Amino acid sequence: MLFNSYIFILFFLPICISGYFILNHFKYKKAAQIFLLGMSLWFYGYFNISYIFLIICSVVINYFFYRFFNFTKDGRGKKCFFYAALFFNIGLLFYFKYYNFFLENLNFIFKQNFVLKSILLPLGISFFTFQQISFIADAYKGEIPNYHFVEYASFVTYFPQLIAGPIVTHDELIPQFLDDSKKRFCWDNFSKGIYIFSLGLGKKVLLADTFGNAANWGFDNIASLNSTNAIIMMLSYTIQIYFDFSGYCDMAVGIGKMMNINLPLNFNSPYKALTITEFWKRWHITLTRFFTKYVYIPLGGNRVGGGKTYINIMIVFLLSGIWHGASWNFILWGICHGLFEIITRKFKNSFKYMHPALSWMLTFLFLNVTWVIFRANTIGDAFKLFNCIISFDFGGISPDITSCFNLPEFILLGKTMVPILTYYPQFFLMAFFIMAIVILLYSRNAYEKMERFVPGIFNIVTTAILLVWCIFSFSGVSTFLYFNF
Repeated sequence: MLFNSYIFILFFLPICISGYFILNHFKYKKAAQIFLLGMSLWFYGYFNISYIFLIICSVVINYFFYRFFNFTKDGRGKKCFFYAALFFNIGLLFYFKYYNFFLENLNFIFKQNFVLKSILLPLGISFFTFQQISFIADAYKGEIPNYHFVEYASFVTYFPQLIAGPIVTHDELIPQFLDDSKKRFCWDNFSKGIYIFSLGLGKKVLLADTFGNAANWGFDNIASLNSTNAIIMMLSYTIQIYFDFSGYCDMAVGIGKMMNINLPLNFNSPYKALTITEFWKRWHITLTRFFTKYVYIPLGGNRVGGGKTYINIMIVFLLSGIWHGASWNFILWGICHGLFEIITRKFKNSFKYMHPALSWMLTFLFLNVTWVIFRANTIGDAFKLFNCIISFDFGGISPDITSCFNLPEFILLGKTMVPILTYYPQFFLMAFFIMAIVILLYSRNAYEKMERFVPGIFNIVTTAILLVWCIFSFSGVSTFLYFNF
């Protein structure tokens, strides 16, 4: 189920929140938790009921491993079960996400004809698998108390963060489920939550999808692009993925806040970053945390000397690329980020004394180039686009790109109230880019906004306008980009 859908906003969310707090109000706390678990499973299985059986199977088996760790004192047995748990989770992820990619490359390298399977990638499998791996790793080290099955299952399936993160740890979520003070409806938290949710919805529906239409057209028509259109298309995807992921993160935080649940910050204005190191401290924060805690540090981190540290960095970024999908594009994207991270560390003094504006431009340019590799249908298409840019064939802007920004409501406004706008077809394109850049560079993160939130007339009107505008725009919306990962 999509956050940006009629059924979610007008039906699912009101029933979920009201049912959860009503049951808690009448002291049916266990029933309230089971109700929330059931609603989360419905949310996940809405598009395909087979998803429910998959996630239940994953949750049950991982809970079995966890209980074994809690009740056995046999160190050798615990280690065997830990590796078995890793094998199960990684094997499940490999089968659904990488099996056909693996066979395709075997066929290509060894000239074989292994038959590919029709495997439907379950939504969010990378997220809930990594979340359970982190839980199992902490349980193996004896860092997790005794949780009941419903508490564990709710932790894995909690619907605001289930499909696209954040990747939460047990101590960030389960204690909140058990906290009686969070089981009473709170108007202050609800008003903050719906405000942040509406801002995230606006980012997704009004900004990300608009820039996404331009990016999609460009990547499907690379051969016909001049340098001007290629640059606009590259920037469009850079902006699209920012607002798409930022919008989801804001909505997840907002829904959690409505239910008195604080989800960890996962997105902190990453395009303000002056270096690639800072970028990864701001973009998908919980994924960076996972790789740091469970891969980078166990490998020795930066305590093993320069050469080994750089190898560890490359391993982490290579895994990050693979995590995003079964494609050589993602692998190359991860390698590029790893190399730039190593260069940044190797020449940290040069970056330290570089003018902040120059450092920001260098980082932002690198992000644009690597997002092209990330988004292109093939690596060859990515280099075709780069060739379009460096050909210096600066011509006019294609009407197909311009039309992506001329939303129906703006055209109606131009005809009825501001006729002069209809004479400049690039007006709305320029307006969207200016507005996007201002938000990218000057907007606060979700928690900073909630700290400053005051339920006054301005915020009430802003929330209402965004909700109504977005709901009336749902016919043209798309799924979140990170649903594919």
